[in-house]
Amino acid sequence: MESEQHLKRKRTYRPYSRAQFLSLRSFILCLSFFAFLMFLSSEWFPIRTVSFHPVLTVPSISILSKTSFQDSFHGKLRLPLRVDDRVLFPDHLLLLVSDKIHEDDKLDCVYHKVLNDKDVVRRRVLSVDEFDGFRSVVRCPIPPWNYTAAAGLMWRGDEVDDYGWSFRSNRTVHSWDRLVYEAAFDGKTAVVFSKGLNLRPHKESDPTRFMCQFGLKNRDDQEDRGFVVMTGAIVAAQEVVRCSLPRSIRNNPDSAQGIRVTIVHHPMPSAARTRNSRSYQHGRNQRRHKENVPMPSVAKLYNPTSHQTKRNQGKFELCACTMLWNQAPALQEWIMYHAWLGVERWFIYDNNSDDRIQEVVEELDFQDYNVSRHTWPWIKTQEAGFSHCALRARNECKWVGFFDVDEFYYFPYHHRRGLRGQNLLRSLVANYSWSPTVAEIRTACHSFGPSGLSSPPLQGVTVGYTCRLQSPERHKSIVRPDFLNETLLNVVHHFQLKKGFRYLNVPESSIIINHYKYQVWKTFRAKFFRRVATYVVDWQENQNQGSKDRAPGLGTEAIEPPNWRKQFCEVWDTGLRDFVLANLADPATGTLPWEKPLL
Repeated sequence: MESEQHLKRKRTYRPYSRAQFLSLRSFILCLSFFAFLMFLSSEWFPIRTVSFHPVLTVPSISILSKTSFQDSFHGKLRLPLRVDDRVLFPDHLLLLVSDKIHEDDKLDCVYHKVLNDKDVVRRRVLSVDEFDGFRSVVRCPIPPWNYTAAAGLMWRGDEVDDYGWSFRSNRTVHSWDRLVYEAAFDGKTAVVFSKGLNLRPHKESDPTRFMCQFGLKNRDDQEDRGFVVMTGAIVAAQEVVRCSLPRSIRNNPDSAQGIRVTIVHHPMPSAARTRNSRSYQHGRNQRRHKENVPMPSVAKLYNPTSHQTKRNQGKFELCACTMLWNQAPALQEWIMYHAWLGVERWFIYDNNSDDRIQEVVEELDFQDYNVSRHTWPWIKTQEAGFSHCALRARNECKWVGFFDVDEFYYFPYHHRRGLRGQNLLRSLVANYSWSPTVAEIRTACHSFGPSGLSSPPLQGVTVGYTCRLQSPERHKSIVRPDFLNETLLNVVHHFQLKKGFRYLNVPESSIIINHYKYQVWKTFRAKFFRRVATYVVDWQENQNQGSKDRAPGLGTEAIEPPNWRKQFCEVWDTGLRDFVLANLADPATGTLPWEKPLL
């Protein structure tokens, strides 16, 4: 009896004991293997560990941060960066990366030969920037001759084979000549920015020729595969096409972030041909096949107002927006002076600067000037950038001024009567905030020359340059973004308004803009090589040499003309200099606010 029960207990508990033993052994083996990996990645391991980097395959848009992996493995394990898109510009190669990269990260651009993947060269990146809230931009040098522009990124000091060239899965390189490059949405529409549509400058176009294509992602699909939805264009002008949003996005705007969008261009039939002819129908079908292909796109939907802080007191009365390139030294004076005049919020669109602009912006923001820098990597797209800024500022600002960092508002009437100028500009626009018709305030400009100087003035442009041309030139504008035309069409710093609204020209005796256009040659020469406006010819191009956008008699080469420092001097005008010194200089030292160095 006992022996039968004993055998029964052995048969009953033997499987459990074996499973328990195997489970314990598996746990010990896994723990030992993990400890072995940690030992290899530690600094105690005597063998060279530079080439030991386990390959981690990650999607293009990863929820895992590089920093978290570095912290876990003492900085020895770093995620390979996947390049989502590449855009080839005339002077550099732009890489779009779906990860945040810190400026101090040490990266190399890696190129391989056209017909030989094993033959590679590495070049240091030119710069790294945050982009649109979920991507970074990395600027690389133009690839060497006979090397492909399908470049990848590697951490400096690592071997190319460490990551198995994970970026080879995407070799597409987009040309800047024809590309959908930016997209944003507000309410029920998407605003899409495109290069190469060849729309007429400064004119509205027929929107029925365009449609927007949205690459709606599947739930578990990290790429832009999945459902494709098309919607018709509402308006089109210059580089901007506005389309209806798909219903799924309108119902759930948060799901739209990161969806790729592009433009489909429909051909226009020629009225010169007989519509019933066989040759016409054949040509029409060929054009449709060619034109109905979606344009190449690197644009992903981004709500520019999604990260804005809501203010309990409502919108700012007056904001300012500008686009610049390598003008960090001028930014302090421009912002501090106009903040004193009443500007409360600043949108700085940085068009590929390589000076210390980020440091300047951070310091100004630290001093409560409320400045934000927006990376805008698209060359010669100032009008499109202003359209984007107007869309972005609409929820924050009642009025937005669009003017450059070498342009300064001045109030001659108040200065002549010895009145203080603090908050004058904000008071001016506030007088029209309740107007049922005024949506734009225009101010004329006086163009100043080098004023006899040969080096940049130490106290700033407002004090140093005092000689100008006699006649005023083009005006600049402050607009109400709520009342702009849906096209967001703008020309030379002023916008097309909705029907029923008008602009107001302010008399020169009351307000004027001092435009320090022709500064000392050292400063002007830097401007010579780069202009951000879309429809303004660069100095080097032999076109429109009689235009007001060019320096008279300068030519197309960056060679200092004879007697440059005395040119453009017809009237000595010390009004703004005296205005600034009387209102902003320290009474004890005479120092102006922007003369103090950044911390």
